Amino acid sequence: MKTESIIQSKKLELIQWLSTIDDITVLNKIFELKKQENIDWWNSISELEKQSIEQGLQEAENGKLNNHSKAKQLYEKWL
Repeated sequence: MKTESIIQSKKLELIQWLSTIDDITVLNKIFELKKQENIDWWNSISELEKQSIEQGLQEAENGKLNNHSKAKQLYEKWL
């Protein structure tokens, strides 16, 4: 099945499910989730995470990069 067909199928499944929900709490949670999709992720992360990203960008600009095989070796235990 092609990706587009899968996406359309999932959308239809969600529409059908949504039409059966009678619990206002569940509906409110869905609306909150919908609102969050428009929130800039940068505003939702911690200052430490922002600093880490900024540091990584600065290092990349200065050419301090590791190639894929080096990164894979460094982070192998988490992959």
